[in-house]
Amino acid sequence: MPTQTECLKKAQVQIDHFIQQFTALKAQIQQCFVGQNELVEDLLCVLFAGGHALLEGVPGLGKTMLSKTLAQATAMDYERIQCTPDLMPSDITGHKTLVEAENGSHQLIFEEGPVISHFILVDEINRATPKTQSALLEAMQEGQVTIGRETIQLPHPNFFVATQNPVEHEGTYPLPEAQLDRFLAKLKVRYPETDDYRQIIELTTTGGVVAAEPVLTAETVLQMQQTVAAVETPELAIDYVVRLVRATQPQCSDMAIVREHVTLGASPRAVQSMVMLGKVKALLDGRSSVSVKDLKGSAAIALRHRIAMGFSAMADQIDADQIINEILNRL
Repeated sequence: MPTQTECLKKAQVQIDHFIQQFTALKAQIQQCFVGQNELVEDLLCVLFAGGHALLEGVPGLGKTMLSKTLAQATAMDYERIQCTPDLMPSDITGHKTLVEAENGSHQLIFEEGPVISHFILVDEINRATPKTQSALLEAMQEGQVTIGRETIQLPHPNFFVATQNPVEHEGTYPLPEAQLDRFLAKLKVRYPETDDYRQIIELTTTGGVVAAEPVLTAETVLQMQQTVAAVETPELAIDYVVRLVRATQPQCSDMAIVREHVTLGASPRAVQSMVMLGKVKALLDGRSSVSVKDLKGSAAIALRHRIAMGFSAMADQIDADQIINEILNRL
């Protein structure tokens, strides 16, 4: 039976290996996707936490480019779904087709949709109709799709990245709360810094092909996800994250700003999301146990899409991020 010292050494080797692979992946992505260091790191945290990400930003900021680059760097099977109002659920999940067999009879065969893949980019998800959006619910939550009476398992690891434009509302269908709750994190894609524009010009206007080299495999990603799952969550951290999530719920909070401006607080999935993101951040900090600091660092991206704001908040120009900051300061 291994001694405590041997166990600690083994754990430290795993942590160092995780940091090394995470850093190599991040560096490879940033050779193709310029700037936004925090965004890239948060997206990788979502991947290794085993969740799905919603990217929100105006057109032209590189949301699709970032997703494609990540897929290339991890060597995962990649599919892109361009959402439009006429996109049907079967266009995503797949469908059964009647074909003629060699003996002259007919049989139904399953034609796989793009959702049967490791890495799925759902571009402009709010342009798909609610019926089509709902086709993603089972795939994102259960890792499977049901066609008729047949259930098809999605390959593992399985990572959804959806994008949406926050300023254009004509011809769009806002995601319902049930759909938003399936995303482990919502990441905001912002404008580049001044110096970043020069590098973007050099990369994209000289005729060269911008592509990432694979530094990980799908199997490596799965192993890293298992390493994250093994990180401990002490009682102090559990107590903190529960109090934080309950503080977003108007019926439980004693904060006036929450009771006045929030109509729907974060769900239990928010607790799970924050803990998993906290585990990744703990590993990156060289620890095998989640701290309150890790949870604070993941609060905004895990909660902002799970807090529904009322009309009074819009009138007073208060958003979910401000509510989260107020709660963090209070706790």
